[in-house]
Amino acid sequence: MTPPPHASSHSRTYELFAHWSVISYRYGGWVLLIALLVAAGCGIYVSRHLGMNTDTTDMLSEHLPFRVNMKHYNKTFPQDVDTMLAVLEAPTPEQAQIATKRLVTRLKQDTLNFHDIYPPKVDDFFSRNALLYESIPELERITDRLAAAQPLIAHIARDPSLQALAAVISGAVEELRKGRTMELRPVLAGVSATVDARLAGSPRELSWQTLFQGEPQKRKYQELIVIKPRLDYSQLFPAEQSISALRAAARETGVTDDSPVRLRITGEVALADDELNSSLRGMEFAGVLTFVLVGVVLYFAMRTGGLILNVLVCLTMGLILTAAFATAVVGHLNLISIAFAVLYIGLGADFAIHFLLRYREVLEGRALPAEAMRMSGGDAGAALTACTITNAIGFYAFIPTDYKGVAELGIISGTGMIISLLVTLTIGPALLRFLPKRFPTKSVNGKSPVGKVLELSLRWHKLTYAVTLAASIAALAMLPQVRFDYNLLNMQDQNGEAIKTFRELLSEPDHSPWHAFTLAKDRNEAAHLAQRLAELPEVNKVVTLLDFVPKDQDEKLMLIEEMALTMGPITLSTGKRVAGEHISAQQRKALNELAASLDQLIADHPHHPAAEAARALRVSLGKLFAQLDAANPAERNNLLRSVEEDLLATLPTALENLRAATNAAPFGEQDLPESLSQRWRSQSGEYRLAIYPAEDLNDNEALRRFVHAVQRVAPNATGAPMVSLEAGEAVVQAFIQAFLLALAGIIVALLIVLRSFKYALLVLIPLLLSSLFTAAFTVLLGVPFNFANIIALPLLLGLGIDSSLHMVHRSLNNELVSEVLIHTSTARAIFYSALTALVDFASLMLSSHQGTASMGILLTVGLTFTLICTLVILPVLLRAPTRSIGAGNSEEARSRS
Repeated sequence: MTPPPHASSHSRTYELFAHWSVISYRYGGWVLLIALLVAAGCGIYVSRHLGMNTDTTDMLSEHLPFRVNMKHYNKTFPQDVDTMLAVLEAPTPEQAQIATKRLVTRLKQDTLNFHDIYPPKVDDFFSRNALLYESIPELERITDRLAAAQPLIAHIARDPSLQALAAVISGAVEELRKGRTMELRPVLAGVSATVDARLAGSPRELSWQTLFQGEPQKRKYQELIVIKPRLDYSQLFPAEQSISALRAAARETGVTDDSPVRLRITGEVALADDELNSSLRGMEFAGVLTFVLVGVVLYFAMRTGGLILNVLVCLTMGLILTAAFATAVVGHLNLISIAFAVLYIGLGADFAIHFLLRYREVLEGRALPAEAMRMSGGDAGAALTACTITNAIGFYAFIPTDYKGVAELGIISGTGMIISLLVTLTIGPALLRFLPKRFPTKSVNGKSPVGKVLELSLRWHKLTYAVTLAASIAALAMLPQVRFDYNLLNMQDQNGEAIKTFRELLSEPDHSPWHAFTLAKDRNEAAHLAQRLAELPEVNKVVTLLDFVPKDQDEKLMLIEEMALTMGPITLSTGKRVAGEHISAQQRKALNELAASLDQLIADHPHHPAAEAARALRVSLGKLFAQLDAANPAERNNLLRSVEEDLLATLPTALENLRAATNAAPFGEQDLPESLSQRWRSQSGEYRLAIYPAEDLNDNEALRRFVHAVQRVAPNATGAPMVSLEAGEAVVQAFIQAFLLALAGIIVALLIVLRSFKYALLVLIPLLLSSLFTAAFTVLLGVPFNFANIIALPLLLGLGIDSSLHMVHRSLNNELVSEVLIHTSTARAIFYSALTALVDFASLMLSSHQGTASMGILLTVGLTFTLICTLVILPVLLRAPTRSIGAGNSEEARSRS
């Protein structure tokens, strides 16, 4: 293969870096001393001035339409920006309400950590007007039920004790047995479940509120508190102090790990905190594992500790200088540019490995150290300069895009490649000055294990062509199935508290925190817009401030007045209970009488609607009697007292809520509490509309349908669904734009460097093939592109160009045919540098952060295909058709190299 008449075009670059390397080598001591001082200064500068911007909204240009809409909404309703949700869970609604009130009172006192505290449902206004929000049929049912239960409630209120409760239920069961119509099943089931829970060692209180409403008691009840914390973006974790203060306040108000009430924290701020935490843990783990595995790979590549140390020192110095550049020019890292360290290890090691293996190859040819330094510095410098140019173009292509997060990564990483080139050819030669000057001579045939394996593709070149063609056709057929996952939740650690809690809230369509918002300029527009949006099949419901003013208030108030008259004045006795053997005997006697009444009901009316609940309670009482009979007097007294507390503890709260609800009065929009109205009507008079989806937005197509349907009616709508979809589309557009810019820039650079369209195409073919195969494998592996792993593309672009350019450059400038090229230090350097990057990226797959893990998968797959396309397919394309492996002239060419 005759090289084109451009080989001399590299002479200036060759001479520049040859001379540069020799000077660094000659004055190695001074170079290392200066480097040490510079590294120390840069390290101090970075530690004091490099910030961390964790605000994900700054990742994309503020001029994008969805960001403009979001900015206007946030300005109109600032209390909804950067909030977190405290979710309190309890076995009964009474416990949840009490705990919420206590925690809200405590949090409002902490103005140092919180701007605003708002419990949406736990408020005196809603307690007083709760019944007005019920439908008329439901209100009639509650009224009838309370009227029937009034004598029982009054009896228990006068004597809130276990024996009184047992006696009341016994009397009610007797009435059932005599034929009276009475809905007793919820009471029987509730008492049975409460007794069973105590006996099983997992006690839970009986909810009298659910009994009054005639509803079965659920496993848990939730109350939400919307919290606007004070965030400090100068810290790595802006919400860390506020979250810690929230947990401390919960402990102070009795919400502990041992209490029946449980606190879980989620919402926008908590999700961002968890994501950053899991992402950093993944990066830290990957960094430690990478350095270990890189050391192992470098041992097999270099075989000497000195050269391994050289690579690691060059990497460390390059990282420090690049971090200093990032500090000076950008000033901070973001959640994407923080990955530059991992990217740098992958690309920076490539530079050092190529230079050092070329140096070792020349020394193995028995050249003197000074001459070897000149030759390796010149050869590696010329090749690495070309790679640096193409790499920098690939990264800098992201600067003009709307994806600011990756644009900052492009600035840092693109310049990092230039820094890596200078560090490699400055620090590398200086270190070699103090390392052994001789290495074991190469074997007679000069064939490395890597080269022997690569010979197979040349020997079976027709099969290589056929397999490549078939794989390319198959990959092209799969391209339409490549997709982008717009769901930001899928990127996070799925075992984190914030994400698990958030997904549970999403499972309740009526209260899902993942909904859209839009604004109306006045009351009339809000009513009209809400009606139009509610008619959409993609919309479940629309909520406005108008919905907080109940309809048919006059009719409902008449029913409430009737309820109040029926209930009468019920006063709960607050006398102190006295424990003792005589009280336990009374309790046991009452429970025995209740068991007897249940037995009679079951015997006389086995098919009665309440018979099943009666049997369950009778079984529970049987278990209770068995434990009481086996216990000593003290244990018996404690067990009965605990059962009594479980059954009657929530009665005071339930009666107070009922008493408050019967004092409802008519009200209008102007009477709504300010804490509520200011969240739905702005100071300028704009009304907020919350639009809830009818479908599960975890499905990308459902998300797209919902967003587009809402935007047709309300073009300025915003919220998490809009942000997820439109941010994803903006990211995809940014990467398409950047890829096209990078490709165009790289083609121009290759034509200038190589001065041959043919050889520029040979450099590009492995890159295009590996990109095609990687895209196809995202479909096969079920790993779609997302906001995190898509940043793997510029790195794969850089590594792909590097590898193929090294091969083509070495082939042309040293007049090597493929059969010789695969046995040179260039092929070995490509293999080991790719292997170094592979262990670097594969470690990311172990991260708990799903976005980081998917990035590791994509990088590992992409780099594997880059290696195959460069070392297997490209040599076949470069091979000389008239030469065969083992020919004598190949040995002659090898000896010249």
